[in-house]
Amino acid sequence: METRIRSALAAALEGSGIPGAVALVVDAEGTRAEVALGHTATDRFQLASMTKAIISVAALKLVEAGALSLDAPLGSLLPALATPQVIAGFDGDVLQLRPATTAITLRHLLTHSSGFGYDFVQPEISRSRSAPPTPGTMASITMPLLFDPGTGWAYGVSTDWVALAIVAATGEPLDSWLERELLGPLGMADTRYGAGTVPMMIRGADGGMAPFPAFSLYSEAHEFIPGGAGLAGTAGDYGRFLQMLLRGGDGTLSPAMVEAFSTNQLGPLRAGIMGSTLPWLARPYEAMPGQQCGWGLGTLINPEPGPDGRSAGCLSWAGIANTYFWVDPEAGLAAILLMQHLPFADPAALAVLQAFERSVYDLS
Repeated sequence: METRIRSALAAALEGSGIPGAVALVVDAEGTRAEVALGHTATDRFQLASMTKAIISVAALKLVEAGALSLDAPLGSLLPALATPQVIAGFDGDVLQLRPATTAITLRHLLTHSSGFGYDFVQPEISRSRSAPPTPGTMASITMPLLFDPGTGWAYGVSTDWVALAIVAATGEPLDSWLERELLGPLGMADTRYGAGTVPMMIRGADGGMAPFPAFSLYSEAHEFIPGGAGLAGTAGDYGRFLQMLLRGGDGTLSPAMVEAFSTNQLGPLRAGIMGSTLPWLARPYEAMPGQQCGWGLGTLINPEPGPDGRSAGCLSWAGIANTYFWVDPEAGLAAILLMQHLPFADPAALAVLQAFERSVYDLS
């Protein structure tokens, strides 16, 4: 498998402008394949929204410990969520709001059915603001909802609020609690907030790549430690996290909670479709086009087999710097592909991802 993956990645990277990639395939017992081209296997990457799955599991540990509830209103724990307002429309440029008909719960946040969005994804969010917020501030995650909680799916800042719920429930800083309770026990010694990473690149209008050192998803000047992005880590560390899921929780979560994590929570709602208000940062994206994808308690779930090898029922997601992962319980494996450039869903990056996936499943 490793030789096959190396050949496929080398061919896909050639002429793409992408400096390199690290790919890892694991099963419950160990490493099946590890390939690093243009990087080393021990390089750290900004994991970006791959942080979300880790924070989701952290919250579920607290649910199992009785410190958090999936379905109780969160307003008493997080007063900022006590009286959510929903965008009713715009009268010219004047934002019209109405009270939400449903309280926000942890389940809503974990499944992105809370109504929270992202400024760079939904134009209604950026239009609702008088000025762009500073990243890392509470203002950046404080916004009206796109819909009543539980009635839609929208990708957004929900997992940042999950992190704040963890802090409120534990009374500890997120980073120290996470290290002691999750990252440390899983052996993820190279994963943390604020760690140095490989250089970030950006594709310009001419198609060429240039360094973009100013881009960081974690700031030392933050008002809160983000749950939706910000962790830096290695492919090997993330592989250990995904192995925990393949092993049915392996002491981190109970098998029943892993089953819930791996089960669609959205009913008829469709997940995995995102627009873009900042195409230099992220292109519009549809995960598994044509499928009625759902969302578990932390990741996308595809209900049908994918065109490039993965089985139905995989758990997957990605990060804005073109980092990708999936867990295939049926095939008994998990895969990670780390690149480090913008915009997200760059066609060349998606071609590398496709080549990697097809090589994992030995599809010609």
